[in-house]
Amino acid sequence: MAKYPIFLDLAGRRVLLVGAGLIAQRKALTLLEAGARLVVVAEHVDAAFAALCISRGVELIKDRYSKEYIGEATLVIAATNDRAANHRIYHDCQEKEVLCNSVDEPENCDFFTPAVVERGHLQIAIGTDGACPAYAGHLRKMIGEIITEDHGRFLEQLYIARKKVLAKVTDEKQRKALMGQLVNDASFDVFLKQGADAWQSYADEMAAAAHQI
Repeated sequence: MAKYPIFLDLAGRRVLLVGAGLIAQRKALTLLEAGARLVVVAEHVDAAFAALCISRGVELIKDRYSKEYIGEATLVIAATNDRAANHRIYHDCQEKEVLCNSVDEPENCDFFTPAVVERGHLQIAIGTDGACPAYAGHLRKMIGEIITEDHGRFLEQLYIARKKVLAKVTDEKQRKALMGQLVNDASFDVFLKQGADAWQSYADEMAAAAHQI
């Protein structure tokens, strides 16, 4: 069954991560970058990971996993090296109706984390429905060679221009047509060749023309 793709705002939300191995540590960094209020539960934590938790304000609980630690979590990541423990965590989450991801165990996952190409605010996510995460990683590399930092910087300028368009152009069809022109390849080419300031002038001229129609 096809999954429903979303970009989830985790800022300030409780996320439980069970485990402290290398995979768990990578998951922790990603979750912290997303602004999650991270809680880590593990019996054994190496010094480097413990230091990271302290420096980033992570709630670190050195204990065996217990259902009570799920609390009011938005998400739970089961990243232990014990399949039986991961299955128990998933089962507990099902009872509490909390979404769970059990690393490398698609049958114990309510969601999958995609391979992501990031260029500033521009994010491109690639998923394989758990069938082969390595292929998602391969495609991420391919797409990452096509989508450059310039695309991320272009998005920043589009954000500025879009606010102006919303303020100046009241007709919905005109706004849609104008934004379609501003995001196309010809517009991107102006940005690449002439720079951000010149492109904003280009966008302003187009918005003014649309406003007069």
